[in-house]
Amino acid sequence: MQRAIALVDCNNFYVSCERLFQPGLEGKPVVVLSNNDGCVVSRSQEVKDLGLKMAVPWFQLKALARQHGIIARSSNYSLYADLSNRVMSLLSRFSPSQEIYSIDESFLDLTGIPVNHTVYARQIRQTVMQYVGIPVCVGIASSKTLAKLANHVAKKNPRFGGVCDFNGMTETELSGLFAAIDVGEVWGVGRRSTDKLNEIGIHTVLDLQRTPAKQLRARFSVVFERIVEELNGVACLELDDVAPAKQQIICSRSFGTLTSHLPDLEQAVIAYTTRAVEKLRQQRSLASGIQVYIRTNPHKERDPQYQQTILMPLPEPTDDTRLFGHAALHGLRRIYRSGYAYQKAGIMLTEIIPASSRPHTLFDDVPGQEKSHALMRALDRINRSMGSGTIKFLGEGIDKSWSMRRQNVSKRYTTEWDELAVCQTRP
Repeated sequence: MQRAIALVDCNNFYVSCERLFQPGLEGKPVVVLSNNDGCVVSRSQEVKDLGLKMAVPWFQLKALARQHGIIARSSNYSLYADLSNRVMSLLSRFSPSQEIYSIDESFLDLTGIPVNHTVYARQIRQTVMQYVGIPVCVGIASSKTLAKLANHVAKKNPRFGGVCDFNGMTETELSGLFAAIDVGEVWGVGRRSTDKLNEIGIHTVLDLQRTPAKQLRARFSVVFERIVEELNGVACLELDDVAPAKQQIICSRSFGTLTSHLPDLEQAVIAYTTRAVEKLRQQRSLASGIQVYIRTNPHKERDPQYQQTILMPLPEPTDDTRLFGHAALHGLRRIYRSGYAYQKAGIMLTEIIPASSRPHTLFDDVPGQEKSHALMRALDRINRSMGSGTIKFLGEGIDKSWSMRRQNVSKRYTTEWDELAVCQTRP
């Protein structure tokens, strides 16, 4: 039985999320910006047609934006994460095996499902659009690398109508497609690798597919051997039904404005610690170390420069935000130096283990651990049902003058009671 792997990818996901609750943005050139409204991280098709590339700093595009009426939106990660969860939950109904690859991509195993896969994929597109309102494209093939490539074809070639099934094509049809696709579009082939492949005469997907895998392994690495095998329909990558727990959890941001004040840094570190430990609990893990770092702006060479990192161990593995916050503040105060304008702070949780693997000793404070677990569980439950940040630690502060610059952020329509979309009916 031929294997059938589908990759479902949301189209221009961040822009699509913005348009969902602002239909006036449909058909207009729209970009979504990174933290502090820095660079372009998502583009509508209208912007792509203008030739504007990803990761371009927004300040360099303001003249072009005025000329073409480009609308900029600040990143609204609360909205994007919630809509992603809705899409992924819906997709799970279409396959017994799902791997969520990123916030806007998911692999589905369609092998053995007794339907026409092209028709089935169109049903997936229609269902996601109807129930969530996010447009998606679907690529189907016998391996994950080919499925990614099929999705690329589905997006770039309108004649496929958003669905491309390599399994339903002849070898001649596939060769014609592959001969027209640049080798850099293959999953796992980066810019530097593309240049090296071009040097030895490999310019298209077809060139790479027809190159002996052992030859590429000798010249590059085992990774390229696997890529060639996958392009020839040999599945080397299995679907991961459950994403592996992260071994490090990082939370950091650049500030909206530079700050020299320790209280501002303390608020930022507590806020980042809170978010990181929430993620720790979500994956049912514990950690026994937290690393704190601060730095000035390295691009302002005339300003005094300083950066420092410190690792703070905890007495035992835990998922209690209070304990991590206390350790983080202690570490921050040890590395803080006055007289510097700080641009960024961050934390990283280390020595992460599954909660089920927690070591036990004769000196464990079991009642204390149970109270801690109950408190954190209640905190998460309230914030999950009433909106993130409904209950937070005092150390996070209220007037966050240091927080990210987000001048064009939209409402969190699906996660905040005060920002829900309002419908009006006429009598």
